[in-house]
Formats: sequence, C-alpha cells, structure tokens
Amino acid sequence: MQPKDFLKTSKSIIRDYIDEQSDKSEETPEFHIYTVWASKTLQNNKALLRTTLSDDMYYEATYDGDKGEIYLDAYKQVKHISRKV
Repeated sequence: MQPKDFLKTSKSIIRDYIDEQSDKSEETPEFHIYTVWASKTLQNNKALLRTTLSDDMYYEATYDGDKGEIYLDAYKQVKHISRKV
C-alpha cells in the first residue's frame, strides 16, 4: 500500500472509531486528523496520528503488508514533560 493511501485509510478508520466511541446524545464537534510521524519500510507502513479534539488521544496505525491488514491502537496522553538540555 502506498503511503498516501495508507494515511487516507488510517484517518478514515480513526474517524469511524471516534464516531463509534462518541456519546450519541451529543453531536461530535468538527475535527481534523493530522500525521505526527509516518514511515514505510518494505511492504509495511506505520504512522502516529492525532486529532484537533481536546481528548489527548494519540493513534498508532500499522499496515502489515504480508497480511494486507491495518491495525489501530488508541492511546491517551498521560503526561507531557519538557526539559531543556
């Protein structure tokens, strides 16, 4: 799968996931999904994605080229630490 197609499909899966998890009594606010980091190695792809929602979620999408499957992991940011070095 080409990186552009992988990212487009991953964003679609994330949008579906957010829609499934949202409270149906409230309308999900409009949001954008952006790529933090992406890599392609041989027939595989991996990307870290984030949304403009204020839920502190990160998404890791992985494309297994041997199986033709995309896996999505959803993570909650627990803490952000900054240090000058």
